[in-house]
Amino acid sequence: MMRRRDSNTRSGLRRRRRRGDPMAAFDQLPTELRHWLAQAALPWSPCSALRLWRRALRANGGDAAAAAGYLSQVECRQLARDADVWG
Repeated sequence: MMRRRDSNTRSGLRRRRRRGDPMAAFDQLPTELRHWLAQAALPWSPCSALRLWRRALRANGGDAAAAAGYLSQVECRQLARDADVWG
């Protein structure tokens, strides 16, 4: 049985165009956030990851571990939204 070539790129999540140099933006991120992004399941843009990271730090009094946990929760919710595509 032949599989479609694009079978692993199907997703119900909205796609966005990247602006600027994403690698340069990634290099400027805080170290803790870069470590979290290295193990993330979704391809986060540096801009959206930084925006969410700052929000999480404010909500958790500057605790980087708690902020990383918050980002993991957000990612789990995003994956759950897309679960119906993957089964």
